[in-house]
Amino acid sequence: MNDRLALSDDILMSIEKPERYIGHEVNSVVKDKAEVQIRFAMCFPDVYEIGMSHLGIQILYDLLNAMEDVWCERVYSPWVDLDAILRREKIPLFALESQDPIRDFDFLGITIQYEMCYTNILQVLDLAQIPLSAADRGEDCPIVIGGGPCAYNPEPIAEFFDLFYIGEGETRYGDLIALYKECRREGTGREEFLRRAAGIPGMYVPRFYQASYHADGTLAAFTPIREGVPATVVKELARDLTDTGYPLKPIVPFIKVTQDRVVLEIQRGCIRGCRFCQAGQLYRPVRERDVEQLKRYALEMLKNTGHEEISLSSLSSSDYSRLPELIDFLIEECGKQKTNISLPSLRIDAFSLDVMSKVQDVRKTSLTFAPEAGSQRLRDVINKGLTKEDILRGARLAFAGGWTRVKLYFMLGQPTETLEDIRGIAELSNEIAAAFFDVVPKEKRANGRVQIVTSTSFFVPKPFTPFQWARQCTKEEFIEKAYFTKRAISEQLNQKSIKYNWHEADASVIEGVLARGDRRLSRVLLTLYRKGCFFDAWSEFFDNDKWMEAFAECGLDPGFYSSRERSLNELLPWDFIDCGVTKEFLIREWEKAKRGEPSANCREQCQGCGVRRFDCGICVEGGQGGKVGKQP
Repeated sequence: MNDRLALSDDILMSIEKPERYIGHEVNSVVKDKAEVQIRFAMCFPDVYEIGMSHLGIQILYDLLNAMEDVWCERVYSPWVDLDAILRREKIPLFALESQDPIRDFDFLGITIQYEMCYTNILQVLDLAQIPLSAADRGEDCPIVIGGGPCAYNPEPIAEFFDLFYIGEGETRYGDLIALYKECRREGTGREEFLRRAAGIPGMYVPRFYQASYHADGTLAAFTPIREGVPATVVKELARDLTDTGYPLKPIVPFIKVTQDRVVLEIQRGCIRGCRFCQAGQLYRPVRERDVEQLKRYALEMLKNTGHEEISLSSLSSSDYSRLPELIDFLIEECGKQKTNISLPSLRIDAFSLDVMSKVQDVRKTSLTFAPEAGSQRLRDVINKGLTKEDILRGARLAFAGGWTRVKLYFMLGQPTETLEDIRGIAELSNEIAAAFFDVVPKEKRANGRVQIVTSTSFFVPKPFTPFQWARQCTKEEFIEKAYFTKRAISEQLNQKSIKYNWHEADASVIEGVLARGDRRLSRVLLTLYRKGCFFDAWSEFFDNDKWMEAFAECGLDPGFYSSRERSLNELLPWDFIDCGVTKEFLIREWEKAKRGEPSANCREQCQGCGVRRFDCGICVEGGQGGKVGKQP
């Protein structure tokens, strides 16, 4: 057991939540440094409470520590109070388990979930005393690896990474570690390791590729500049989830974190095909975990952690084919242990409401609906697969079951949106409120009134979606749409029952710039970081004026990346990555969206998206009446 701490007692007593930095949590892995060959630091570039809630890091932490000669440890972005002390006292950023400096490790793996965390990547590198640019790193620096959904367009941050792992982490880390050990035995340097690593499926080494641009700023070419480096990088995926490892002893934090519960991943992927949703495309095809295995996992994880809540993780839990059986089991077992069950991502129907009635306390918490668009026309454009009748039926069932608070989530600024579509947000909110008064007799209205919380986010086009070519609204357009929504809600009969929230427009535009950006944005991020910006995902630290200054100083126009529609023949910065779905499929869906035509889900009819070549999941197993392999 390592009892040495990188921070003195005086420092720990002077900062907020010192438990973020001391390690020693239950189920954290401590190994004898003399018995391991490879030191791997796994980083989530945000504060501890958010990073500790990320399932992907838990899976990789468990996978790497299962290798006898590898020790994987964790590091998160220090909060602003400790950040200032580390800089002032010149204390290098350290891993939680050993408290050793990150710069002394073999690998630094950074999971990138959200574009607004990009400046935190620079914070982590800087505090670790690792050169920010990969080109400036010597033989004594860790190999810096990026992964996660943002790695599917790695170009805006390509300068800062030695290597990107494209896809799911369960498949190739063994190969990468073996190659590293081989190169170390041979005495080859960093460059040769990276050259060989580029030959491992799913690995992208930015330094071996070159981008050139047309006079109008669009990408002219993107080509490998080293022999043997692949022109296309194909994503990695775990074909059989039941055979992959799972963290049955997840780390139990000392303090409350965002997801303070056992998380049980029941499946990956989604059958629905919402056209705005990047995750729904990246994680195709749908692959389910075996229900008997999930039952065993649930009991073991609860026993190993002492958590009092278990959550089912999936993009669409309702579509898990064995959900009723799993829910019945959990209700029975969790009832014995007085453990709560959390069921996110459920479609609101009779079955789901019945389940929630069983698992929630007598005092009903709020229900969440995500219509995403106010009109049926726009829901067809985005392929939401949800009608107004579905929504109102679910609301009536919920009110009859005792719920009095409903959260509604919509997006503003989606392709083809009109003022009538936006007005539909207010009208649908009003109709749901009216349904409460229709269903619940006056004498049974305990609080007198229903509460509808209507929230709108702003649409951000993402790579590898049918909307990757769409223009994004400007900040001014977004704000105008939000004000119109607010005004329309104020005109509704039941407006006193409706509370309206909307997100920040500035940050949504920057997110859109980074999501579809190219290599030139690395200069902007460096300039911005040198102005003192990080924790941009936190509204209290986001400074739009400094972002605009950084763009101006680098001679780049953010509108070029966000508010123009791409042509279908434009070379996109992420086109060298094969995420499984074909560009032909995405174009087909984009054109159907503009015509307002929905597509069937994967269980109803195969849409020929391209992922059947992976020969796994729903593509080969079929589904409840699914026409497997039938092309549109």
